[in-house]
Amino acid sequence: MSTRFAGKCVLVTGAGSVGPGWGNGRAIAVGFAREGARVVGADREMAAMAETAERIAEFGGSFEAVECDVTDGAAIAAMVARIGRIDVLVNNVGGSAAGGPVEMAEEVWDAQIDRNLKSVFLTCKHVIPVMEAAGGGAIVNLASTSGIRWTGAAQVAYAASKAGVIQFSRVVAVQYAPKGIRVNTVVPGQMHTPMVEVRLAGQRAGGDVDALLRQRLARIPLGFAGDGRDTANAVLFLASEEARFITGTELVVDGGMSVRCG
Repeated sequence: MSTRFAGKCVLVTGAGSVGPGWGNGRAIAVGFAREGARVVGADREMAAMAETAERIAEFGGSFEAVECDVTDGAAIAAMVARIGRIDVLVNNVGGSAAGGPVEMAEEVWDAQIDRNLKSVFLTCKHVIPVMEAAGGGAIVNLASTSGIRWTGAAQVAYAASKAGVIQFSRVVAVQYAPKGIRVNTVVPGQMHTPMVEVRLAGQRAGGDVDALLRQRLARIPLGFAGDGRDTANAVLFLASEEARFITGTELVVDGGMSVRCG
């Protein structure tokens, strides 16, 4: 185990996964624990974090699972009060819904904005005062290449909310830089996470996982699909002292896809 984050407390939202394997949240939580952090994982379903806890237990890392709906400000406030000091916040909760403005139901739009953008606002609202009182901290928010490019499907609420995460991060980064709080965004592309098999294939390829994977792979110049561990590596870097002079920026992790997409 590395000690890069020894003595640090890291809160990772969406630390579970919809299925087995390297989802972004699971990989991020495991990565921080492997590097010596006390990791608190939040998810609205405790069962989703079982594999995360098991993987961290394998090497004796520190992990506490907390059930929390991060679209609920009161629930977040209670969780933050319970944790105490928080040195790093990673906002990983998110998910897409298909459709453009005409076909998308208003309640789906509202739910997407709440899940993908309001959740980031609420966690920052309650965690930033804790960081400020401690003299600083690092926040890493997860967006998506859908927030900066057309990525092959109409998912207007997801795209808009993830674009919002990027600009939200920039504004908060400038506001809190004098307080020693850095805020950056990781922008993953079309990663091969458990979400592909469990949800996306049904939405976009009639349940044909192999067909969806071929479609996604064809867009990636590097010729292979990354997974949650690639996202985690970017998050850990931006949260570390190695990135002490980096704030208000985005790190795209997509195998070159977004620079080729028109």
